[in-house]
Amino acid sequence: MATSKAIIYLDPESELNLQSQIRQKLVEAISLGTFPIDKRLPSSRKLAEQLGVARNTVVLAYQQLLDEEYLVSRERSGIYVNAKVLQGRVGFEGRASKTIKISAEWQQRLKTSVSTAAGFSCPPNWQQYPYPFIDGQFDTSLYPIKEWREASRLALGVREIYDWAGESGDADDPMLIEQIRSKILPRRGIQAGPDEILITVGTQQALYLATQLLVDHNSSVAIEEPGYPEMRQLLTQRGANMVYQPVDTDGMVVDERLDHCQLVYVTPSHQTPTAVTMSMQRRKQLLQKARSHDQLIIEDDYEFESNYLGNPHPALRGIDKDNRVVYASCLSKVLAPGVRLGFMVAAPELIAEARKLRRLMVLHPPLNNQRTVAYFLSLGYYDTFLMHLYETFQKRWMALRYAVNYYLLHDVTITPSQGGTSFWMTLPSDLAVQYLVREAAKRGILIEPMNHYYATKNVPENSFRMGVTSISHDKIRDGVVKLRELIHELRANTIETFATAKGKQYVGEELRKRVSDTTMRCLIAYGDPCTIELHADGSMTGRAGYANEDCDTGRWWVAGDYWYRQWSRWAWAEVGVYHVKLERNHIKLFDEQGHLIENAILKKNKSAKK
Repeated sequence: MATSKAIIYLDPESELNLQSQIRQKLVEAISLGTFPIDKRLPSSRKLAEQLGVARNTVVLAYQQLLDEEYLVSRERSGIYVNAKVLQGRVGFEGRASKTIKISAEWQQRLKTSVSTAAGFSCPPNWQQYPYPFIDGQFDTSLYPIKEWREASRLALGVREIYDWAGESGDADDPMLIEQIRSKILPRRGIQAGPDEILITVGTQQALYLATQLLVDHNSSVAIEEPGYPEMRQLLTQRGANMVYQPVDTDGMVVDERLDHCQLVYVTPSHQTPTAVTMSMQRRKQLLQKARSHDQLIIEDDYEFESNYLGNPHPALRGIDKDNRVVYASCLSKVLAPGVRLGFMVAAPELIAEARKLRRLMVLHPPLNNQRTVAYFLSLGYYDTFLMHLYETFQKRWMALRYAVNYYLLHDVTITPSQGGTSFWMTLPSDLAVQYLVREAAKRGILIEPMNHYYATKNVPENSFRMGVTSISHDKIRDGVVKLRELIHELRANTIETFATAKGKQYVGEELRKRVSDTTMRCLIAYGDPCTIELHADGSMTGRAGYANEDCDTGRWWVAGDYWYRQWSRWAWAEVGVYHVKLERNHIKLFDEQGHLIENAILKKNKSAKK
């Protein structure tokens, strides 16, 4: 009787060892019928020769499958597939069924359907792009693999398995509830009892439960504009009347348009998608409005507030005295999207109803995953990882902020934000962002257009977002430079360069006298003022911000046709080389490629005039 020919490929880059790969491929071949029950499998010696591995490796893989009765050994004949393995299978031939479009008949049978808004779709191979400025994509280099494995190992102990493997009704893991209550919520200023916390399958399930319980076709719900598209879809499913509330630099605007709403949905930590942090004054105004008009608030804290330019504010739930705020957050944003664990914090009455509704859907999120996360929290890994993420994203965020302010100062406007992982930017009106997005992708630069975040017709055609969760620090500056090159190509007829700029070029001693003992005043890309004092001795002092919160010192000098300056921190502490043109009291600095770097008002200091 002929033996079956082995069709096995061993992947040299697989994380599985050779023995495990052979076992995996054998099981797959048995399931698909490649090794039928009436055909003898290759001998261990022959299979080892075919695969180029040690015979003992194949022997051990065979022995495992024999012990588990996948295979049977027939005396003086060889090794065969155990017929019991394939019993009970009905007609599976290893081929996937065809995808069938929904017919008109089925469309009539469906009582509801989920509306999907056309939006930006990140390329599935985004990791292959050199400059992925896409917010929210998972950066595998940051994942705490060793710590997560340790937490998983502990969760798989014998006693632990007895805890989570049995029937538990709709109860969550008490260990995880306690860790969230004592470790995570205090960071956001929230005090909560166990009966005020429900574990969910990510933030999205928490929002779904809240809208199912609190919203119907009679409800008026305020939602940010621009805002989170998936929340709009949830409210549409419930037939809600939506009030699209504008967002400014302090977050959602609180005014009379909210008066007739029963519910308000906000993302105060870092507004989706502008990344604006709701000010403390605005938070108090919103809570006062809710109290005055008997409203409820859904606070989506999808991204814990990480402010790099100031201290974080407490969550709305943390300063809510009337139990009006339903707080939703997640662990998957910090750990990994695939973890899919979140939680809801609300009044015990709402949590009890949400638990009953969740029971009808999934009973509860997997308890083994809950226990793993509980150990990850209890051992301090979460705190350490959060600090690491904060430092990493702060470094990237500041790098993007500096690079955009230096290279794109006269091409984009940045919406001011205190932190987070992204920036909202606006181009001049003569450049359509959809075209820019397509052309940038051709050069390996991924940026996100903003139109899908808007529900109304007032969609800006020139706004986009750049994020830092997916791009390494050392790629940010180069990516911004390449984006500038593209923008300048697309705006070649309108962009001001050294060759086209009005004004007189100053060089040599004339330039030195003209700028000595003067002050340059300008605005930076995110709207803050900046002043630079150029002292006669060649030193200079820079102050940025309305309260001079960002200061630096450096030196300047003139050599030949160029003006030079070097800061201690600003502009990467590198020597800048500039052409200079002056038009009346405007001074313009152009880099060696002719790009406009700075356009400022230049005034003589009073001491110099004397």
